[in-house]
Amino acid sequence: MAKSMKLAGLKSVENAHDESVWTATWVPATGSRPPLLLTGSLDETVKVWRPDELDLVRTNTGHCLGVVSVAAHPSGVIAASAALDSFVRVFDVDTNATIATLESPPSEVWQMQFDPKGTTLAVAGGGSASIKLWDTATWRLVATLSIPRPEGSKPSDKSGSKKFVLSVAWSPDGRRLACGSMDGTISVFDVARAKFLHHLEGHYMPVRSLVFSPEHDSRKLYSASDDGHVHIHDVEGKAIIGAMSGHTGWVLSVDVSPDGEAIATGSSDKTVRLWDFKMRAAIQVMSKHTDQVWAVAFRPGGRGGRLASVSDDKSISLYHCS
Repeated sequence: MAKSMKLAGLKSVENAHDESVWTATWVPATGSRPPLLLTGSLDETVKVWRPDELDLVRTNTGHCLGVVSVAAHPSGVIAASAALDSFVRVFDVDTNATIATLESPPSEVWQMQFDPKGTTLAVAGGGSASIKLWDTATWRLVATLSIPRPEGSKPSDKSGSKKFVLSVAWSPDGRRLACGSMDGTISVFDVARAKFLHHLEGHYMPVRSLVFSPEHDSRKLYSASDDGHVHIHDVEGKAIIGAMSGHTGWVLSVDVSPDGEAIATGSSDKTVRLWDFKMRAAIQVMSKHTDQVWAVAFRPGGRGGRLASVSDDKSISLYHCS
């Protein structure tokens, strides 16, 4: 039997931001530099960090409310940050030059992710009950993937008929998009046809984080919910193929290791957990944070695995994965 992954604490930075750290992602390496870590905070800044020392490379300003999401283009050259001000700022990672500013109505910008080819930025559309797709060549809004209303609900019916979209994930082949809503449903879209396919049921509280398994033809989607569970879905077959529980609070973030063998979660119970997919169980609990853990992120590919976590305690923790 293959040995399970293990985490070991490498470095923590206390007071990495002035306020809660809400989001984190890795920027892929380029020809001239290694991967970098991006973090976004309630303090309205995005910070760029160099592993493994977590040396601060730069602090980006420009948002006038807390930063809810950061996303990196697969080239490693550009990245995007989204804030509660409903602006998405697209910037050059190495110079911090602003490339584009994408404006949306209030509370219609939440999590974002670039597609695997880097041609499209998907933005979870919050109160618009949709995913917005922005073309990365022109920075124009090119599509809105709307979640259909339940049968029999009138357009004027505001009582929960609209899905508030919090999270978004691309399939590795770029053919599917999934989004998680405040009511616990996950909606799946065919991107090429801009068509809603179906819902994935099972959660009954907000789904704040989604990630596909990394195999190119993957149909496997992991979801994290405030109900305390992580579900594993077959996106095409609409089935739950596994459920994992163990956190004593909301599961705020989920990510999958580059080899697809392990997943990590962050929770309001202040812990980071490492799970073995085959065992459907937590194999390690890390308790470095003193407040809820808003995001966990595995470094993509490359030698020597790394996992980062960020928290309401204003700190970043970096772990070695072996």
